[in-house]
Amino acid sequence: MIIDHCGVLMARRGRKRRLELEAEYWRLLAAGVGSVEACRQLGIGRKTGYRWRAENGGLPPDYLPEASRSGRYLSLSERRRIASLRGRGLAIREIAGLLGRAPSTVSRELRRNSRPHDYGRYDADLAHHRGRERAGRPRRSKLSTDSELKAEVQSKLDVEWSPEQIAAHLKTRWPDHPERHLCHETIYRALYQGAKGGLSRTLTRKLRTSRPLRKKRRRSDQRMPRFVAPAVLIDRRPSIVELRERLGDWEGDRATRSCTNLSGLTDWRDS
Repeated sequence: MIIDHCGVLMARRGRKRRLELEAEYWRLLAAGVGSVEACRQLGIGRKTGYRWRAENGGLPPDYLPEASRSGRYLSLSERRRIASLRGRGLAIREIAGLLGRAPSTVSRELRRNSRPHDYGRYDADLAHHRGRERAGRPRRSKLSTDSELKAEVQSKLDVEWSPEQIAAHLKTRWPDHPERHLCHETIYRALYQGAKGGLSRTLTRKLRTSRPLRKKRRRSDQRMPRFVAPAVLIDRRPSIVELRERLGDWEGDRATRSCTNLSGLTDWRDS
């Protein structure tokens, strides 16, 4: 809360969400770039990147990319133009005519995405974030609507069952109720999304990794090799090994000969 020059208590404005910058950050993470390097490339602080990841448990948000959204929705550039024209004192019908939109669209935008603590002006960036959040219309998860199912999953997590084990257990616990069957990915997402997913994020400590944030696995073709020099199969070793002219070439044969001598000694003692 803040107090203006007249001594009136006013609400602090919300943090502006840089959605395009966030989308680029998540795109870099999906491409295999580390969080610190992605923040450096985008010119933001490491704490900002960590906050974006922590807000959703390390999972990328469900926002659609701006380019893939339908043209029936106002874009960020249109909202910025509305703010500019509105600041110059133009009427709603004049703004709608310049944008090629219906006057009801502009009027509804100004009414829905303006707040009393915006100091009486339309903020395009805040309005765009509010509109994007409203357009998501997230569906409530099964775990947040079914208390018995939630209690069953939590009880198994408390005794450190893995989500894969819990998913298999639910099918045997309620074989005739497929609406209570969950896949392990649903349980993971419910854990890392916290209250949004229906489970407490503190239960992530019960997982075998105990990670507070989810970490994306790399595909097998994107993983770093374990050894820098590739291994050479024994049938492709150079012919010089057969000459036994180097010290290292005798190691394998000497170990084999020692085992043979020991087995012969045992046979002699037994006879």
